[in-house]
Amino acid sequence: MILRNIFIFIYLFITVLLFSTFEATLELWLAFFGNAVLLTFITYYHIFIEKSYSPFLSAYIVFSFLFFLVAPVTQANVLAPLENGLFDHYFPYKEHLFLKANGLVAIFHICFFLFYIGIKSLIKKKPSQVPIQEIKISSLLRNTVLIILISVIIVVISYPFIVEELARPEYLPSSFSPGAQLIQKKILFVIPLAGIVLCKYLFDKKGISTQIWIINLFIMLLLFVLLFYFKNPLVEKRNALGPIYILLIFLFFPKLLNSNVKMSLTLFIIMIVFFPLAQIITHSDYGISEMLENPSLFSNVIDKGAMSKGFMSLNYDAFCNMGIVIEIVEERGLFYGFQLLSAFLFFIPRGIWEGKPDSSGIIVGDYLIEKYDYYFANLSNPVIAEGYMNFGIFGVVLMALMLAIAMIFFMTWLNSADYLKKAVAFYFAMHLLFLLRGDFTNGYSYFVGTLIGLYAIPKLIMKLSNFFFDQKVWVSKKN
Repeated sequence: MILRNIFIFIYLFITVLLFSTFEATLELWLAFFGNAVLLTFITYYHIFIEKSYSPFLSAYIVFSFLFFLVAPVTQANVLAPLENGLFDHYFPYKEHLFLKANGLVAIFHICFFLFYIGIKSLIKKKPSQVPIQEIKISSLLRNTVLIILISVIIVVISYPFIVEELARPEYLPSSFSPGAQLIQKKILFVIPLAGIVLCKYLFDKKGISTQIWIINLFIMLLLFVLLFYFKNPLVEKRNALGPIYILLIFLFFPKLLNSNVKMSLTLFIIMIVFFPLAQIITHSDYGISEMLENPSLFSNVIDKGAMSKGFMSLNYDAFCNMGIVIEIVEERGLFYGFQLLSAFLFFIPRGIWEGKPDSSGIIVGDYLIEKYDYYFANLSNPVIAEGYMNFGIFGVVLMALMLAIAMIFFMTWLNSADYLKKAVAFYFAMHLLFLLRGDFTNGYSYFVGTLIGLYAIPKLIMKLSNFFFDQKVWVSKKN
């Protein structure tokens, strides 16, 4: 109860501070405040009422608080007083679009929460009648060794790609095709993580000998080395690293994240406290050592608007881009689902399908280039805007329904005895911070890739291993 009260205190303190310093028209202030009330209600349910563990809802709450309240309120505070206030991508601040975007967010919050509660209530809370098939210790060790061998092969094959990623500045495009990047980064490079999950499963089995324990530890350490080789800040972005390393914390230190309040507080501190503070230091004229020696410099930096400058960056453009989508729809009409094919059929190369639709982030970027002389075409676009772009208000409701279904589905995986299912489910919960920000094509394709690398391929390895070794199919049967 103490931890819950601490979280609610921090949550309400930031909310009160946010709105007490928000200078806007009454209509805009009330629009944001109304969404704050809706999100606070969902948060109260999650922390004090919801009995089941749901890191999915924790991620949803933290994302919404940061990207649909803190960031846009700060942006409106900065740009509204200016005669020609512009975002970093040159789009002008327009209050009527902020009001409409708030309306879409309110519809999404209400529909999502009702769908979430309704679908969750349909799941019968009784143990599965299907018996759980235990995996033999020898099979587990063999499977993890096979994963190491496959990972080493991937190291050799992907060496040119890794070398380029280490040397390539972020602003330069890769010489590898998007498909090749997706296969390597999101599928093949995740396979060692599956081996680590299986090692953890073996550690949790009762009655294993000291010899097996030592062998398993050695295998797991090798897998950690391989995983860090593939997934480190030099070759991967933080939005891809975060879910993986938080998943490892969940696996090996579950008591740190095993309740709704612990999960929410952790994400809240990381996303809403740590990252903004890091941006303050980044945008300041002082070094970290200077601030530690003289804490008053920290307040000077805040007074100079370093916090506001951080929230004006493209890292927090989700709400603004929703307004851009509203303007695009007003000018060009709805896409009626055709644009969503870029996500669901992402695996079809453009060389084969020349008329393949662009992702919504590219559509937003091209619109800014065409109308506002921007220079970059691939931007974020939240799932709310993705639904509105394709089907209007109905699309917003549809996206809320699909999100609720996905959350409840993976909640069943999270409660499964299958460690690989647990890992995929928790990864999805953390990936929501990226998926909800959008665009949907990238968020969806990246998760499908991880699903293949973390679940489908390891399961195939285990089945083939069992078929060839445990059943000894190569041994000829005597008549």
